[in-house]
Amino acid sequence: MKKWLVSSLLITIVGCSGSNNETPIPTKESGITLIESVTQDSGQNVIPYSKYRLDNGLTVILSPDHSDPLVHVDVTYHVGSAREDVGKSGFAHFFEHMMFQGSDNVGDQEHFRLITEAGGTLNGTTNRDRTNYFETVPANELEKMLWLESDRMGFLIDAVSQKKFEIQRSTVKNERAQNYDNRPYGLMYERIGQALYPLNHPYSWQTIGYVEDLDRVDVNDLKAFFLRWYGPNNAVITIGGDIDTEQTLAWVKKYFGSIPKGPEVENAEKQPAVLTEDRFITLEDNIQQPLVMMAYPTSYRGAEGEANIDMLASTLGQGKNSLLYQELVKTGKTVDAGAFHDCAELSCTLYVYAMADSGEESNLATTYQQLQQVLNLFGQQGVTAEDITEIKGSAEAGAIFGLQSVKGKVSQLASNETFYSNPNRLATELAALRAVKPKDVMDAFQRYVEGQHSVVLSVVPKGKSQLEAHEVNFTPPQRSLPEYQKISDDELHVRKGDDDFDRSIMPQPSQPVEPVAPTLYRTTLKNGIKVLGTVASETPTIELNIVLPAGNRYVPIGKEGLADLTAALMQEDTRVRSVEEIEKALGTLGSSISVDTGLYSTTISIASLTKNIDATLAIAEEMLFKPAMNAADFDRLKKQSIEGLVYEQQKPAWLASQATRQVLFSGSSFARSSDGTMASLQGITLEDVKQFYQQHYSPEGSYVVAVGDIALSPLKEKLAFLQDWEGNEPKMLAPQQLPNLSGQAIYLVDKPDAPQSVIRLARQGMRFDATGELYKTKLANFNLAGNFNSRINQNLREDKGYTYGAGGYLSGTKELGSVVFYAQVRADVTGASVAEFLKELTAYSKEGVTKQELAFMRLAVGQQEALSYETPGQKAGLLSQMMTYSLDKDFIEQRNNIVATISKSEIDELSKKWFEPSKYQIIVVGDKKTVQPQLESLGIEIHSLNVDK
Repeated sequence: MKKWLVSSLLITIVGCSGSNNETPIPTKESGITLIESVTQDSGQNVIPYSKYRLDNGLTVILSPDHSDPLVHVDVTYHVGSAREDVGKSGFAHFFEHMMFQGSDNVGDQEHFRLITEAGGTLNGTTNRDRTNYFETVPANELEKMLWLESDRMGFLIDAVSQKKFEIQRSTVKNERAQNYDNRPYGLMYERIGQALYPLNHPYSWQTIGYVEDLDRVDVNDLKAFFLRWYGPNNAVITIGGDIDTEQTLAWVKKYFGSIPKGPEVENAEKQPAVLTEDRFITLEDNIQQPLVMMAYPTSYRGAEGEANIDMLASTLGQGKNSLLYQELVKTGKTVDAGAFHDCAELSCTLYVYAMADSGEESNLATTYQQLQQVLNLFGQQGVTAEDITEIKGSAEAGAIFGLQSVKGKVSQLASNETFYSNPNRLATELAALRAVKPKDVMDAFQRYVEGQHSVVLSVVPKGKSQLEAHEVNFTPPQRSLPEYQKISDDELHVRKGDDDFDRSIMPQPSQPVEPVAPTLYRTTLKNGIKVLGTVASETPTIELNIVLPAGNRYVPIGKEGLADLTAALMQEDTRVRSVEEIEKALGTLGSSISVDTGLYSTTISIASLTKNIDATLAIAEEMLFKPAMNAADFDRLKKQSIEGLVYEQQKPAWLASQATRQVLFSGSSFARSSDGTMASLQGITLEDVKQFYQQHYSPEGSYVVAVGDIALSPLKEKLAFLQDWEGNEPKMLAPQQLPNLSGQAIYLVDKPDAPQSVIRLARQGMRFDATGELYKTKLANFNLAGNFNSRINQNLREDKGYTYGAGGYLSGTKELGSVVFYAQVRADVTGASVAEFLKELTAYSKEGVTKQELAFMRLAVGQQEALSYETPGQKAGLLSQMMTYSLDKDFIEQRNNIVATISKSEIDELSKKWFEPSKYQIIVVGDKKTVQPQLESLGIEIHSLNVDK
């Protein structure tokens, strides 16, 4: 079932820092000092790397990995929202946005364009303690990436203008509205932070900051923030992948070596929260399921015993064997419950939460009491060595699976260097994990939970404060903002380096990288199950997908949600073991088995360390062929499915998606959500599930995809349990008749008082094809709405500041397709945003693509293939697509040829056909009283739409 509130957190266990070799060792490059070099020792869990330091203080970490023709570059600055001044919250995140707005030698929006053109991906993230910028590109583009990153590190200030500042300020406000203010439960952590920490503690505000702080500053405040924190001596650049160490060092020295040091930066003092009483606070929100969350202050990142607290959180509230799940979720007392340890550089917090159902009788006073009873029970019965062994197995395997991508390895190295001055912490962390004993967990419980104070947040539906867990006894003190002091240009002490080369000349890539598609093997089991696989031996892991013809298109009309319920029940008890015994066995092995549904299939996904594949497949066999399908499990899962639907339906994006389905596909099964409706879920019986299992969990039409450290012959032996399986051929529902949509209209879904509107422009599209008209039209859309630099995103986000992001896509299945353009915009510019969409579609469909845009698309899409097959998951996705749609084994080469040869005239014809604006229906989810007058000015017929729930 879905975890709605908290994603399953990977356990990060922290131990003592390893010692570095502090004796400078000169390298061939003057101005660079080798600090240490770590190689892969037999039996040790380490990521090989070399660590250097430039004379200006920049730390450089190189980690060669020649398995794929790509590189990942990460530049991490040791500055997050915790470094902000009072009254200037959100600056660290705000500046993350500004770092993509051009520098002295890189034009506006060129950073995104250049990396996209190279076939790469990029982003930046900000948290309380650090900001990082990263890109993954074909290996021949590395020098250009270093040029780009160095230009914005050392040559940004003059390019930061008041106009750019204003646009990005609007973008940040839109981001806050989208991810916090207009999102169910979106303000939880902001409210908890205000109650957990003293006024002006650096963690008392969220990374996004307060709008009032953003409104009262100007561009010079942002420049001053950059000059204080963005020096090379406060940064780590980590480069991994297909690199030549000597050449890479020379490029780093060339592009970064002249950048002057910034002000000295000292590590901030640790500031764990301290509570002298329980603080009860309440948030009224646009939600239907009340929630109570308890926040217990613990220690800080890297503190002795952090591993014990992480283990406490896992045994208390993660997985089906956790006490919170057993006592509250499995018994049906709550919809969801769990615990997790959120650890940051200055302070950490243990969260314990439970969500009540949406019924009228839900009351958080009862839920809070139940949480306390579980905590008391935990204190009485403790944990066992067996409990801990299960968690250790999962965590150790997770560390290995985390090494499957260059990005994953680089991210670990960069983070550990930033916070501990020691990239080589993997073995240390695992050693700390292995050392945890039951007594350590109970000591952590007694120190931080039992009898300790917490912040208790109640989230209740608006106007229903009577449902809160406890009467409010704490109100955060009023923020006291210092008088704003404008910073003059003279107060900005700009630093610039003096290069001995012309930095305005952008480096050009070497020979194009040739994408290496995986070498495939095929076989067919004696009962007809097809097997497609490839060997990937970079990590000792195996990933298998057993794909069954049991998707949502096989579900009878009126029984929507049946496929999901069946998949959920397949992950409960078997006739041999309980689900708790299965989860304990999988955890100890470090394996995972999940069952997930799609439109045409249900997939049993199996991940295992190579050494444990036999034991893991034995469990998969048991789950597949011997599900118990108990009535009690079914009743609980059905209730959770209904509550999950309630949760999803609170989201504006869900309302927009469902409205789009209703408008485009009314009268057919495609108009319903695969999650079902309240009526369909309530009508599903256990007998329906058993019948669906018997009819559709069948070898007829099934296939297996295998990626990992195993060849065909041994794999076939291990799949022997499938080859004697017999079953009938499943029958899909009859083809559906789609409506004939004539004329354009606006369909308005009212979401009262919403600060933003969700916009969709949608039309019926094409069925899936890999190399035909659908694929070619996707190429046509690339410059219209298919990348960050597309016309629509540049217009609505970068030029107008209406939205956090806008785009468009084409999708197709075996039976139908759709074309959708989308954005979530400020409520006050809803009508203007729709007008801009229509304007852009009109211009593109009439005038077509420019020659420059065509060249951009060729380079970007052509080079993307080099990054497409790195991880086992990426390879498995490719193989599954080939099996689902019976694709030619050389379809990738066919696509590459299309990208290289498609003409401007063909793209223009496709654009004229598919992007004509009058063919699109317009769906808007927003505050009707605010947006309807704006929409009426467009002169398009407006219909009020009630979304099927």
